Amino acid sequence: MKAIVNVYLKEGVLDPQGKAAHHALGSLGFDNVNDVRIGKQIILELAATDKAAVEAEVKEMTETLLANTVIEDYTIEIL
Repeated sequence: MKAIVNVYLKEGVLDPQGKAAHHALGSLGFDNVNDVRIGKQIILELAATDKAAVEAEVKEMTETLLANTVIEDYTIEIL
């Protein structure tokens, strides 16, 4: 099975990378962009076949190592 974990900063947490990208896009003429937030995507290949067990394990992995849950939110997609 494959799991995709998207990690991004919580609302209200300063995103300097996003601000820099927003500014750069404006400088390049892309004036229709209101805001930019930058996160990360983690793709996991797992040997297990039980979707519920995989989701629980990936959630534990994410909260233990892959995301800083104090300042980051995340979504998990199991494929």
